[in-house]
Amino acid sequence: MKTERLLMRQWRDEDYPLFASMGVDKQVMRYFPELLSRQESDRLAGLIRSRIEENGWGFWAVELLETKEFIGFVGINIPHYEIPVSPCLEIGWRLARKYWGQGYATEAANKALAFAFTQLDYDTVYSFAVKENIKSQAVMQRLGLEKMDIVFNHPMVPEDSDLSEHVLYRIRKQCWLKNNFL
Repeated sequence: MKTERLLMRQWRDEDYPLFASMGVDKQVMRYFPELLSRQESDRLAGLIRSRIEENGWGFWAVELLETKEFIGFVGINIPHYEIPVSPCLEIGWRLARKYWGQGYATEAANKALAFAFTQLDYDTVYSFAVKENIKSQAVMQRLGLEKMDIVFNHPMVPEDSDLSEHVLYRIRKQCWLKNNFL
């Protein structure tokens, strides 16, 4: 899938080292319980890649159209763990730090929402983040997601961690359609 500046595509082997460098960047991983070893990063990329192969969609690799640089991932996923709105479709992103603040996450995520609502015909898409992750929440708000009155402990994060508490956002198809003039 293409946007004005981005290509959202299946992962390639050459994306793995770049993704691994994101996994050891303390700023990129600030709201995750730990940094990822190369092996853990490759395993995660492989899992994401296999889900796209199985479903035809997922957390797509994102590259800049102009330079063909891999910048991270953006997409949709069905979480394999329980959260208060399970089962659900989530939207998420992780970009390399040098690409922050340029609107890439919002641009690609809006395309992923279009896919979820028009191709998969989902009625609601959710997103969640650590309570202190204001930047991700700002992306959610720019996309038109509304904050729900639900705070939950993420089941994949140790309960005693400062990163355990997450906030939940959602957007319904009708709201997205209205705001995107389709």
